[in-house]
Amino acid sequence: MNQRSTIDLEHGWDFMQRGITKLKNILEGLPEPQFSSEDYMMLYTTIYNMCTQKPPHDYSQQLYDKYREAFEEYITTTVLPSLREKHDEFMLRELVKRWSNHKVMVRWLSRFFHYLDRYFIARRSLPGLNEVGLTCFRDLVYQELNGKVRDAVISLIDQEREGEQIDRAILKNVLDIFVEIGMGSMDYYENDFEAAMLKDTAAYYSRKASNWILEDSCPDYMLQAEECLKREKDRVSHYLHSSSETKLLEKVQHELLSVYATQLLEKEHSGCHALLRDDKVEDLSRMYRLFSKIPRGLDPVANIFKQHVTAEGTALVKQAEDAASNKKA
Repeated sequence: MNQRSTIDLEHGWDFMQRGITKLKNILEGLPEPQFSSEDYMMLYTTIYNMCTQKPPHDYSQQLYDKYREAFEEYITTTVLPSLREKHDEFMLRELVKRWSNHKVMVRWLSRFFHYLDRYFIARRSLPGLNEVGLTCFRDLVYQELNGKVRDAVISLIDQEREGEQIDRAILKNVLDIFVEIGMGSMDYYENDFEAAMLKDTAAYYSRKASNWILEDSCPDYMLQAEECLKREKDRVSHYLHSSSETKLLEKVQHELLSVYATQLLEKEHSGCHALLRDDKVEDLSRMYRLFSKIPRGLDPVANIFKQHVTAEGTALVKQAEDAASNKKA
């Protein structure tokens, strides 16, 4: 393409389209040689020339629109059909692959179209090429599928809670999409995933606690609660976003400890009274650890301890009095 001859839009775009098709073939894993530096320079220069021609041949606006349309076309013809035909974990794997490919496509196309970013976009305060590329995925793929994705993730988390082995790496990668799609804001992760996950967590532990409180002694129940809190913390470090930790642990503590505090502490043969009476130091320290994390959680423990000390003290005084009166007698 001789720099001096004017490139018309149809001709120039035809050349760009060949480069974009080559990129799509590479992403789809078709046999296609990688881009050479000559390929790259030719594509970059074509855009540069088409944006620096004298009006009416300055095609900056048209190329900016076509850049976005290239993503929209690829997503609607290839990406969405491949996602719609898959379900559950298979859909999650495909989504991770598609998001990764999409970021590669954005990186390459924004290089080809780089001249737009530097001048046309900067002068008009338009969204940059990177943002336009990511927004296409968000508006077309994420908006359609985030509900299905969220449900599939929560279902896997519950399977893991029940002791099944799951692929944690896939969950980490999927949840990174919820974070990255916000482009610096956590709104998508919090509203489209975290809120439902916390609700599900509360329901899950509410079911568990209602059985455990009937079946287990106070020490056994506290062991279970401590183990659950440890596992949830572990979940955060492996695949949930770190900002979820406090909220998640608060849900678990509420369902396992706050809701059943009175029943647990006053269990007839194993509650706080019995543990104090039998000098169960390890269980009592676990009780302190667990209830100290809950707002006003130690109040009932303190009351029982006060009653215990009062009763023990009174008994000792009575014992001393009895011994004294016996002596007198």
